[in-house]
Amino acid sequence: MSHLILLFSLFLAPAFADRGSQKSTQNLCSNGVSHNRQKRDWIWNQMHIKEEIDTPLPHHVGKITSSVRNNNAKYIIEGEYANTIFKVEETSGDVYAFERLDREKKAEYELTALIIDRTNNRSLERPSKFIIKVYDINDNAPVFVQKVFNGSVPEMSPVGTSVTKVTAVDADDPTVSGHATVTYEVTTGGEYFTIDDSG
Repeated sequence: MSHLILLFSLFLAPAFADRGSQKSTQNLCSNGVSHNRQKRDWIWNQMHIKEEIDTPLPHHVGKITSSVRNNNAKYIIEGEYANTIFKVEETSGDVYAFERLDREKKAEYELTALIIDRTNNRSLERPSKFIIKVYDINDNAPVFVQKVFNGSVPEMSPVGTSVTKVTAVDADDPTVSGHATVTYEVTTGGEYFTIDDSG
């Protein structure tokens, strides 16, 4: 029985040795040099732009930057309004807006950054998505949600009796302090009626 075990192990030894040599050659290229893939990362500046900027176009939005080092590298962008509203300077990665933006029409844009070799258009890095956010300015006046609000009150009611409730809304960003705050005022009939901040 011991002879059979020894003979079996002799047959298996070359097979395992061959499998080990296959594994080692998989990690080597044809010239015997080991390849370690270098980890690369996109490096971002914050992407934001104020709405309704009144300076001459284009407006600088931000910068896309990759750690790839290649003299033939070229930045391009794809996605919502890429190469129409938004364009990238292909060597520096600077992103510009070529239109004045309105946050109330569109608050953010999703685009994709790519870096390619200009000689063969091959990608040098995985694409990376980014968002350009449009910052709010307080450029909208509140508007009433309907043209006429009807109210009534019984005669001889005590002072402070509720007559009606009115509602106005502001299209500006409610997360920015004061931009969407609505206050009310009675402009005619103030000697008889008052209104508080809830309408």
